[in-house]
Amino acid sequence: MRGVNKVVLIGNIGKDPDIQHIEGNIPVAKFPLATTETYKDRNGNLIAQTEWHTVVLWRGLADLAGKYLHKGSLVYIEGKLRTRSWEDRDKRKHFSTEIVADNLVMLERRKDGNGGDYQAPSSDVIAPDTSPAADDDTSGDLGYNPNGPETKDNLPF
Repeated sequence: MRGVNKVVLIGNIGKDPDIQHIEGNIPVAKFPLATTETYKDRNGNLIAQTEWHTVVLWRGLADLAGKYLHKGSLVYIEGKLRTRSWEDRDKRKHFSTEIVADNLVMLERRKDGNGGDYQAPSSDVIAPDTSPAADDDTSGDLGYNPNGPETKDNLPF
């Protein structure tokens, strides 16, 4: 049986994306994302619990992040968990768990410089990831779809 490594988050960006270019001039963006859940305790007090996640975007998604995302942006992220490990100079082992995003949707309108609404051109499109570590295509393992391949017009939502 195959495993599933899928993360879906909606949250606000904690600081402007950090864009770097690695060997081959490949853009990589990294930013913290806050997700907040609220609930009422036994006394009826509203409690907010915020979790912080590190999100990594590659190539085209990294370019989009650099152009359109900023601190406070509300985004929908789909991706997978990746844990990295490394040793520091003192031979101590460190671990970092990140969400490597393969889909991004901007969920809000921004104001342009003239005070009008400005919608980023890709905000209603889920952009595919083209990261160097993209997995093999397993779409054939998903089973038969009687409606044919899913397109934007026949998705159930």
